[in-house]
Amino acid sequence: MGRRDRHHYGVLTLDEINRRISERAHALGVDIECFQSNHEGALVDKLQEGAGSIDGVVINAGALTHYGLSLKDALTDAGVPVVEVHLSNIHAREEWRRHSVLADTALAQIAGLGWRGYTAALEALAGIIGDETG
Repeated sequence: MGRRDRHHYGVLTLDEINRRISERAHALGVDIECFQSNHEGALVDKLQEGAGSIDGVVINAGALTHYGLSLKDALTDAGVPVVEVHLSNIHAREEWRRHSVLADTALAQIAGLGWRGYTAALEALAGIIGDETG
C-alpha cells in the first residue's frame, strides 16, 4: 500500500488506512483488530483463532479473492457476517478480477471506493451486527 499503482490503490500506506479504520471504529464504539498477511494460511489461522469471539469480518483478500478456496471455507466456517472490500473497482478491470470465489460468503461487496470502502464496510457491519443483537 502506498507503493502500488496509485490509480487503482491510492496513495495511503497500510498504516494510514488502519489508523483511519481504527478512528472510525472508535467513533462507532466498536472494537476491531486489523490484520494483514500475504499468506492464505495465516488468514485462515487468524479466522479460526477468532472462532466464537468475533462478531463480523471486513476482508480485502486481494488476489485470494479469485482463488482462495481455503479462505472461503474459513469465512464460511466463521459463521459471522462478512463484508468483502476492494480498493479498486474489480468489475471495471481485467476479466479475471471480476469473479470472486468469496462473494457468496459475504453479505455485501464494496469495490472502487479506495480506503473509504473499509470505513463504509465497518459502518455497515456494525449496523448489521447491532440490528442482530439489539
